[in-house]
Amino acid sequence: MDLFAAITSFIKVVEAGSIAGAAKNLGISAAAVSQTLHRLEAHLGTRLLQRTTRSMALTENGAVYYAKVQRITSDLASAHRAISHTDAEFQGRLCIASTSAFGRHVLAPLIAGFATRYPRLTLELSTTDNKINHIQDGLDLSLRIKSQLEDGIIARKIASVPFIVCASPAYLERAGWPTAPEELQQHACLGFRYPLDGRFLRWGFFNNGQHYYAALNITAISDDIDALAQMAAHGAGIARLAEYIAAPYIESGQLIPLLHSHAPTESGAEPLDIYVCVQDRAAMTPKVNAFINYLTEHLNLRWPG
Repeated sequence: MDLFAAITSFIKVVEAGSIAGAAKNLGISAAAVSQTLHRLEAHLGTRLLQRTTRSMALTENGAVYYAKVQRITSDLASAHRAISHTDAEFQGRLCIASTSAFGRHVLAPLIAGFATRYPRLTLELSTTDNKINHIQDGLDLSLRIKSQLEDGIIARKIASVPFIVCASPAYLERAGWPTAPEELQQHACLGFRYPLDGRFLRWGFFNNGQHYYAALNITAISDDIDALAQMAAHGAGIARLAEYIAAPYIESGQLIPLLHSHAPTESGAEPLDIYVCVQDRAAMTPKVNAFINYLTEHLNLRWPG
């Protein structure tokens, strides 16, 4: 029996909360993980996990053993990185999760350049607005907005994306042109409902540095921001869109920006802050650092500061 591999499997099962989750993270079958656990328990002469068809929990001896061995894999990986050639560090999988719209419009176009730079890496991008778990989902890092941040993860702001309040020429001709956020309650506004918990995302603004939420007249709601952009482009009302969604519509003349300001942090629409997240400091591997540096470089070119 490969004792180190068995210990690694045991740690992954505990972290993932299930044999199936550990198998996915390890890239092997659930049956192989289960057999390895049986061999490890036989080698130690004690049961480490209490398993039923619906649940799994550490035994008393299992909890003691896990506390002693949980750092082994990360410590050995750290030691390996310290003496390995740089090229060897950039291989295997790099798994990234992102909110749907940011992943689709921003990350996906950038991944080709990163893949060319590190051809031995296999990149996996998950675009979802559902709840994620770095350990259970086998993620190396994620890109999230502020409302998605959770206690226990390490998060760093990587970009502030301008929000653009906009409407189609046809709508503005029909309903008039608002000149201040306070006038939005007299207009048809298109609202975004956050898919994770059903919350409606309010429209934040700054006035001379003071933050406030505008009163709105919501006439249509969607949990798909691209659908809202299409509604706005076809005259349904005024939408608040991140710059990476609004830009092509504005360039084509389908949407016209409203209430814009040259100093949005003082007066204008509140920006959309994007955060890069990892589970813990041990997750900051060379390949993760390389992707974060690559992403920062490109995002700073698009949205400086």
